[in-house]
Amino acid sequence: MPQIKSAIKRVRTAAKNNERNSAGLSQLRSAEKKFRVAQAAGEQNASDLHKEAIRAIDKAASKGFISKNKASRDKSRLAKLAK
Repeated sequence: MPQIKSAIKRVRTAAKNNERNSAGLSQLRSAEKKFRVAQAAGEQNASDLHKEAIRAIDKAASKGFISKNKASRDKSRLAKLAK
Protein backbone atom coordinates (compact mmCIF):
# COMPACT_ATOMS: atom_id res chain seq x y z
CA MET A 1 0.00 0.00 0.00
CA PRO A 2 1.41 3.40 -0.91
CA GLN A 3 2.22 5.91 1.80
CA ILE A 4 2.25 9.09 -0.27
CA LYS A 5 -1.07 10.92 -0.20
CA SER A 6 -1.35 11.35 -3.96
CA ALA A 7 -0.48 7.68 -4.57
CA ILE A 8 -3.18 6.61 -2.11
CA LYS A 9 -5.68 8.73 -4.01
CA ARG A 10 -4.57 7.22 -7.34
CA VAL A 11 -5.18 3.72 -5.94
CA ARG A 12 -8.72 4.71 -4.91
CA THR A 13 -9.37 6.42 -8.24
CA ALA A 14 -8.03 3.49 -10.24
CA ALA A 15 -10.22 1.05 -8.33
CA LYS A 16 -13.31 3.19 -8.91
CA ASN A 17 -12.54 3.54 -12.63
CA ASN A 18 -11.87 -0.18 -12.93
CA GLU A 19 -15.26 -0.97 -11.40
CA ARG A 20 -17.03 1.48 -13.73
CA ASN A 21 -15.24 0.16 -16.82
CA SER A 22 -15.91 -3.46 -15.90
CA ALA A 23 -19.60 -2.76 -15.42
CA GLY A 24 -19.84 -0.97 -18.77
CA LEU A 25 -18.11 -3.77 -20.65
CA SER A 26 -20.29 -6.34 -18.92
CA GLN A 27 -23.45 -4.52 -20.04
CA LEU A 28 -22.10 -4.41 -23.59
CA ARG A 29 -21.30 -8.12 -23.65
CA SER A 30 -24.69 -8.99 -22.15
CA ALA A 31 -26.57 -6.99 -24.79
CA GLU A 32 -24.60 -8.62 -27.61
CA LYS A 33 -25.10 -12.09 -26.16
CA LYS A 34 -28.87 -11.60 -25.73
CA PHE A 35 -29.15 -10.64 -29.39
CA ARG A 36 -27.01 -13.55 -30.62
CA VAL A 37 -29.02 -16.07 -28.57
CA ALA A 38 -32.35 -14.63 -29.72
CA GLN A 39 -31.21 -14.57 -33.35
CA ALA A 40 -30.05 -18.19 -33.20
CA ALA A 41 -33.36 -19.25 -31.64
CA GLY A 42 -35.34 -17.26 -34.23
CA GLU A 43 -37.25 -15.27 -31.63
CA GLN A 44 -39.59 -12.43 -32.54
CA ASN A 45 -37.86 -9.79 -30.41
CA ALA A 46 -34.48 -10.24 -32.14
CA SER A 47 -34.80 -6.93 -34.01
CA ASP A 48 -35.45 -5.06 -30.75
CA LEU A 49 -32.46 -6.77 -29.15
CA HIS A 50 -30.38 -5.83 -32.21
CA LYS A 51 -31.21 -2.16 -31.65
CA GLU A 52 -30.33 -2.45 -27.97
CA ALA A 53 -27.01 -4.14 -28.80
CA ILE A 54 -26.11 -1.41 -31.33
CA ARG A 55 -26.99 1.24 -28.74
CA ALA A 56 -24.83 -0.49 -26.14
CA ILE A 57 -21.91 -0.62 -28.58
CA ASP A 58 -22.24 3.08 -29.40
CA LYS A 59 -22.47 3.95 -25.72
CA ALA A 60 -19.36 1.90 -24.89
CA ALA A 61 -17.42 3.56 -27.71
CA SER A 62 -18.45 7.05 -26.63
CA LYS A 63 -17.40 6.36 -23.03
CA GLY A 64 -14.06 4.93 -24.12
CA PHE A 65 -14.62 1.32 -23.04
CA ILE A 66 -13.89 0.17 -26.58
CA SER A 67 -12.30 1.87 -29.58
CA LYS A 68 -14.26 3.31 -32.51
CA ASN A 69 -12.86 0.63 -34.81
CA LYS A 70 -13.97 -2.20 -32.55
CA ALA A 71 -17.40 -0.62 -32.26
CA SER A 72 -17.66 -0.41 -36.02
CA ARG A 73 -16.49 -3.99 -36.47
CA ASP A 74 -18.93 -5.33 -33.86
CA LYS A 75 -21.88 -3.41 -35.33
CA SER A 76 -21.03 -4.74 -38.77
CA ARG A 77 -20.92 -8.33 -37.52
CA LEU A 78 -24.24 -7.96 -35.71
CA ALA A 79 -25.85 -6.44 -38.81
CA LYS A 80 -24.56 -9.35 -40.87
CA LEU A 81 -26.13 -11.74 -38.36
CA ALA A 82 -29.42 -9.86 -38.42
CA LYS A 83 -29.93 -10.31 -42.17
